[in-house]
Order: sequence, then C-alpha cells, then structure tokens
Amino acid sequence: MLSEISIRNVVLIDALDLELGAGLTAMTGETGAGKSIILDALGMATGARSDKGLVRAGAAKAQCSASFTFADDHRVWGLLEQADIDFDHSEDIVLRRTITAEGRSKAYINDAPVSVKLLGEIGGTLLEVHGQHDGRGLLDPTTHQSQLDRFGGHDDLLDACAAAYDTLKTAADALMRLKSRQAKSDDDRAFFEHAIGELDRLAPVPGEDADLASERKLLQHAEGALGELRSASEALGEDGEYESRIGQALAGLERVRGKIGDDASAAGAALQMASAALEKALLELDEARTAVGDAAGAFTFEPGRLDTLEERLFALRAAARKYNVDVDGLQDLRQKFGDELLDLEGYDENLLKAQNSLAQAQTRYNTVAAKLSKARKVAASNLDKKVVAELPPLKMERAQFITELSAVDDGPTGHDQVRFLVSTNPGTPIGPLEKIASGGELARFALAIKVALAGALDGKTQKVMIFDEVDQGVGGAVADAVGRRLSRLSGGAQVLVVTHSPQVAASANHQILISKSTKAGSTLTHVVTLAAETREEEIARMLAGEHVTDEARAAARKLMQAS
Repeated sequence: MLSEISIRNVVLIDALDLELGAGLTAMTGETGAGKSIILDALGMATGARSDKGLVRAGAAKAQCSASFTFADDHRVWGLLEQADIDFDHSEDIVLRRTITAEGRSKAYINDAPVSVKLLGEIGGTLLEVHGQHDGRGLLDPTTHQSQLDRFGGHDDLLDACAAAYDTLKTAADALMRLKSRQAKSDDDRAFFEHAIGELDRLAPVPGEDADLASERKLLQHAEGALGELRSASEALGEDGEYESRIGQALAGLERVRGKIGDDASAAGAALQMASAALEKALLELDEARTAVGDAAGAFTFEPGRLDTLEERLFALRAAARKYNVDVDGLQDLRQKFGDELLDLEGYDENLLKAQNSLAQAQTRYNTVAAKLSKARKVAASNLDKKVVAELPPLKMERAQFITELSAVDDGPTGHDQVRFLVSTNPGTPIGPLEKIASGGELARFALAIKVALAGALDGKTQKVMIFDEVDQGVGGAVADAVGRRLSRLSGGAQVLVVTHSPQVAASANHQILISKSTKAGSTLTHVVTLAAETREEEIARMLAGEHVTDEARAAARKLMQAS
C-alpha cells in the first residue's frame, strides 16, 4: 500500500505531504488543476522517465518520495535483499528521487543511494499506472505473460519449466565446452604423447638433482684433490724410509739404556718416555700413510664419469625449464600429462555422453514447456471471455480483446510470448493494446483486465494500481459501472483513480480534491483530503457545475449511499 507521498517543487506544487488510505481513493478537481502533476511526481519517485521540466520555476531542484508498506511475503523484500539495501519489515519502504534544474538526477531507497534503473525495478514491483501517459503497467508488453500466468495459476508449471531450462542450459554449456576442446584436441594429444615419451625416457627420480649436483661438485675438484693427496703421501716418505730412521733412533736409545740400566733417575725416565714416543710414531706413521692412500682412492673415479653425470644433470634441468617446474616436479608432471591424455582418449565417449544429456534435457524441457503452452492457451481463452464480458458495461461492447501467444526461443518461462491485442470498433484492425487504444479506452481496457484478473491477485506480487482517465468520454450508467468495478478491485488492492466523474468519485473510500490558485503572478496547486460532508459538497459540484443546488446535494448523497 502507498501510505504517503511527499512532493517538493514539482511544477505547480510548492510543498505537499499527502497521506493515503486503503481501498479506493478518487483524485478529483478541475481540468488543469494539477492531478497529472501528482502522477508525474509519483512516477518520478518510482523510477519512471522524468526530466528537468518537472522542476518548479525558480527552484534549484524537485524532489518526491513515496512510502510503501507491504506484507512480509511480498517479492519486493527479496529484491531489496539482493540489492543489499537495508530494510525492516515493520517499516515503510521509502523511494525518493531528486532532479536539479540542470537535469541531474539522484535516486534513493530507504535513504541508500541507488541507480535510477534499480529505483525503477523496485518501483515497478510496487506500483502500476494504467493510462496513456505511463509506459508501465499494461503498456509494457513484457508484463502480459506474468499476468496471464497468475490468472491461470501456472506456478507449478513455471517452477518445473525454470528447473528444466536450467538443466538444459547446463547440459548445453557442457557440450559447448567439449566441442571447443575438439579443435585443439589433436594438438594437445600430440603434445602430451611427446612430453610423456620424453619424461619416460628421462625417468626422473625425486631428489636426483641434489645428489647429482653434489657428486658433480666433488668430481670437478677431484683432480686437484688427488694432487694434494699425492704430495701428502710423498711427505710421508716411501715405505721403510722413515721407519728405518726411527728404528735407528730406537736402537740408539736402547743402547743408552743398556749402559745405564733401569735407572730410576729422571734421566732414566726420560729415556723410557722417548722410546715409547718413537714406538708410537712408528705405528701412527703407518696409519697415516694408509689413511692418505685410502683418501686418494676415494678420489679415483671411472673415466668419463663427470661427462656422463653432467649430461644427465643438464638434461633434467633443461626438461624442468621447458615445462616450467622444478626438477623434483617432473615426475608429478608426467602423471598429470598421463591423466590429461586419458581424458583426451575418452573425448569421444564424453562427447557422446554430453550429447545424450543435452538431448534428454531438451526432451524434458520441451515436455514441460508444451504443458505450459497448453495451459496458457486454455487460460488465454478464459481470460478473453472474462475481459470481453466486462467491456459492454464500460461502453466498449463492440471492442475485442485477444490474448495472443506466439513462439519464441527456449527460455526459463517457456517458449511463448504473450501479448494483449485489442480492436476498439468493428472493422478496425486488431493490434497491440498499447498502440490501438486511446487514453480513456486504454484505462477501461486495463480496468476490465484487472477485474478479470482480480481472483488471481496475491500478496507476493500485489501492486498499488492507479487508473488515469478511466472515465474519459463516459457518464451516467457507464461511469457508475466504472466506479463499481474500481470499488470491487480495491477490495483486494489499493486503487487510486484520477476522475472527473461524480459516480466514480462517489464509489471511492477516500477523495482528494486538487485545485490551483494564482497570487502575485504565481500559480500553485493545492491538495486536500475531503471529509465526508465536504465530499458530498464536492460531488454535488461535479454534478451541478458552478452553482450547487439542493437537488445536486441530494443526488450526491444518494450516489454516496448507493456506493
């Protein structure tokens, strides 16, 4: 429900804060008083096409806000959540827009800045205007399908169709990806086969790079090491050379000891220690010569080992550079290439599976979409009958209404395009509703359609409805029929009607009087919500004209009592 409109500096309106009630509200007043200005301002707040022409002369900017309240299960809450806009179910949804005198526009939802496009999307879920001056509502052909589906109660079929289409699209995307790989599969297969063969011949082993590098370093220094070891061996003398000299020294010491005996003096102890040291030197010299020989043997490698090792090491590192991995990663890369090749080898099988999946998904989708099309044809026939039945009381007994279904490409809502076609008079061609009907005819067609659809209205998709010029060119019994239908429609939704008809105004639950005045060269629009007694006087004026008579008041009272 639209609970409040706040307007600042829009054309002839200086400032207006208007509260609205449930049910049917009639907006009345003399032609040119400014009723359309309120609709323009409301359209501006809800994202309709607007420009700087709405800015009141002399003002820097125009502003309008519209406050709505809807049930917790209305679809608008989900849209606000998707748009990341804060909201509270217990508070109004406030749509606001400003336009400067230079034409710059800003939009807000619950005081959060948004694009005008998003403002229009949210506004379109809350409000629809039926009249020739607004491109939304029934003037937007894209809404016709959803209205027919609500009338036909196609929710289950729509859900099944959307699910089937999602499966179909997934299957089609999978097949497309496979086919896109087909063009390069031969090149890929050749690459993988070559790379696998190369890596198999190389047969890399984890850790081999470090081991080979260490051995290479050793081999590169082996020749110098052998030279040093040979020098060390030479320094230790040939076998027996130093042993003979040490032996001679020992013999000399023994001769001295023989002469002095086992003297316990300090000299005798020193001789004993010197003999022990020479005996130890003999043993260690032999061990040192053996150790140096062993070391030299450790630096003796098979001829060509360094060349063989470097060839292997360079081959591993070249492969690693080629495939952009570490040497230790070559073995894992071989496994990966093998898996890729297996996938390619199974391409034909995978392609056949994907084609079968797509065919099955297409069959399922076609079945559900056909059921939905069939249900729509039945619903279209019933809707046509209901709408046509509503036309005679609205002075359109010679008009025709046809719900046309035409085939379009597969989509989540089936393969039907729905469009409402009309003919206003016998012999005139049938064409799109938005192109054939005049302002008043369009509003009455919209009223007939909405009355026919009334049983299909629900809280999730309910909108505030505005009818502009619905009583254009009619009066008497026809105006009374219009009023009764608007009243009936407002039982399930809030309805606003711009009217010059006393019969329509009398049918309303609330009445707003719009007038204008000129003072000091400035013209301003005034808006007031009428109380019951003043409503009677206004409806009497609408009946009698400038001079209101008692008879007009009595007729107004009778109209209000009958509504």
